[in-house]
Amino acid sequence: MKSPITFKALMITAALTAAALSMLASCKEKPKTIGEKIDDAMDTRPHEKLKDAAEDVKDAAHDAKEAVKDATK
Repeated sequence: MKSPITFKALMITAALTAAALSMLASCKEKPKTIGEKIDDAMDTRPHEKLKDAAEDVKDAAHDAKEAVKDATK
């Protein structure tokens, strides 16, 4: 039985995903001030849950980028 997903389709998807993730990874954050670092450590930043969720997405995107990079070696 042949798989419905061809190797070519898989490679195109991986290439597009890698390109999208590299664009996300290229965004630079401004350096945090001491006050922001303290608020982050104590979980007292404004909109803490939203910022934590955004950081989790950023970490997941970085992990996916590394996985794609390792898979294409």
